[in-house]
Amino acid sequence: MRGYNVIAVFSPDRRTMLMCKRAKDPYKGLYNFVGGKIEPGEDGYAAAYRELYEETGITEADIRLVHLMDFSYPLDDCYVEVYVGGLNREVKVHEEKNPLFWTTLDKNFYDMTVYAGEGNIGHIMEHIKMHSSEIFD
Repeated sequence: MRGYNVIAVFSPDRRTMLMCKRAKDPYKGLYNFVGGKIEPGEDGYAAAYRELYEETGITEADIRLVHLMDFSYPLDDCYVEVYVGGLNREVKVHEEKNPLFWTTLDKNFYDMTVYAGEGNIGHIMEHIKMHSSEIFD
């Protein structure tokens, strides 16, 4: 089964969140969390920090990630691990393939005409709210 990760990154003041605009399919043109592939045999956290660095330049010293949830898609032969964290300081991000931007948290993340993942981003955001004290402490 192929593994992927997505990473929700919040600014140090927790008022904005980093997203990317997908440059290719799936979800070309839609907004998504940053992330990528988990290599065979690679630890989930190691993959999340590696992908975060490759996609944004954010290092493990800049953020503490928390493993929030997983999605399994047996008919697609893949799974997605979801990580979240807040930056401990301001950082300058750089994009690899997908344009990056900071967004406010007052959006309808369930809007599938804007956000990737068939509503998963909205679902993930609700779980981040539910567990914010555990994630950001």
